[in-house]
Amino acid sequence: MARRVGTQNESWLTRSVMAVFAFFRYAEFEILFFLFFFIAYLLFKDITSRPEYNQILVKKPGGPEFWP
Repeated sequence: MARRVGTQNESWLTRSVMAVFAFFRYAEFEILFFLFFFIAYLLFKDITSRPEYNQILVKKPGGPEFWP
């Protein structure tokens, strides 16, 4: 019985896609960890760039003093 070798019959596109999926399976946690912090950074940057929300983080001049 002849043994079938799958990599010789596959196109370069199929091998490339399989390599990308193999890499994603190998580095799945690191990719998701990076994406979590990247999305959190984008959301925080968007919130702090708006003037109405930025007043929460910046002390108003002449306003009440909350910190001792």
